[in-house]
Amino acid sequence: MRMLHAMSELSLTGLRVVQEVAARGSFTAAAAALDYTQSAVSRQVATVEAAAGAPLFARGPRGVEPTPAGRVLLRHATEILERVDAAALELAGLRDRLEGRLAAGAFPTALAALVPRALAALRAAHPALEVRLREGGTPAHLRALRAGRIELAVVAVGDGLEAYDLDGLRATTVVAGRGLLVAVGSAHRLAGRGAVEPADLAPERWIVGHGDAPQFAAWPGLDPAPAVAFAVGDWPGRFGLVAAGLGVALVPEILRDAVPAGVDLLAVREPRPTRRDVLAVTRAAPSAAAAALVEALREAGDAMAATR
Repeated sequence: MRMLHAMSELSLTGLRVVQEVAARGSFTAAAAALDYTQSAVSRQVATVEAAAGAPLFARGPRGVEPTPAGRVLLRHATEILERVDAAALELAGLRDRLEGRLAAGAFPTALAALVPRALAALRAAHPALEVRLREGGTPAHLRALRAGRIELAVVAVGDGLEAYDLDGLRATTVVAGRGLLVAVGSAHRLAGRGAVEPADLAPERWIVGHGDAPQFAAWPGLDPAPAVAFAVGDWPGRFGLVAAGLGVALVPEILRDAVPAGVDLLAVREPRPTRRDVLAVTRAAPSAAAAALVEALREAGDAMAATR
C-alpha cells in the first residue's frame, strides 16, 4: 500500500522529464530539449525516483542509462503519456467543433457536385453543425444574404453572366477559371474526341434549359443559328436526353464530376475560352460556421481542379 501511495504522487511532468533523459542519454541534453535548467531536471528525476523507491538511471560510458527499475517505469510512462496526449487532442477537437445552424444558398449547378463535397467535409469536421440549404437563383440568394435569412451564397461570375452587386459583402473564390463544355451521347459522332472546333457543332440539335443565361442555351456564335430540340429545366433531364442521342447540351465545367454514364464531355477550341468563377459570398464579418463552409468549399474546389 505504501508503494501504491508513493506511485500516486508521480506527476506527468516528472514522467516526461524521465522519458526525455532516457531518450537523450544525459541530464544536460534533456534540460536543453525541455528548456529547463539542469538542476530542475535533476529535481524532477529525484522526485520520481523517490516515488518509485529505486534509482532510475545509472552512469554509463556514453552518459546515463535506465536501470531495470527505470526501464519498467519508462514502459508504463510511455503508455500513460500517449494516452494523456491523445485525450488532450480529442478534447481540443471537441472545443474546435462548431454547433448550431447555418443557412446557405446555392445555384443548381453548384449543388450537383461542388456543394455536396463541401458539405460532406463540413459534416465530418463539425457533426453538430446543421446546414439548411436553399436551391435557387443567385439574385434571390443575395437578397436573402443581405436580409440575414442566409449566411452564405454560392454564386457564379464571369463571361456572359450578370455582374452582381457584391458591395459590402465578402466574396471568396472557391473555383477559378472553369468554363463551358459540350455534352454529347457516348454513341455520338464526336464522342471521344476530347476537343472540337465550334464549326463541328454547327449541325447539332441542342438540349437547352429555361431562361436566357448562357449556360441554358446553345454554344454562342454558331452560324447558322442553332436548332433547339428540347427545352428542359433540370440537369438530369438534359443529361438523359443527351445520353439518348436526342441532342447535345452546353455544360458548365463544374458539373464534370456529376455527368452520368452515357454522356461524353467535349472542350471547344476557341481563341478566347469562356471563364467562369464560383464565389462563396458572406457578410463582411462572417460567423465561424460560415467561414468553415467557405473553407470547405475552397477545398472542394481545389479537389475538383486537380481532376481537370
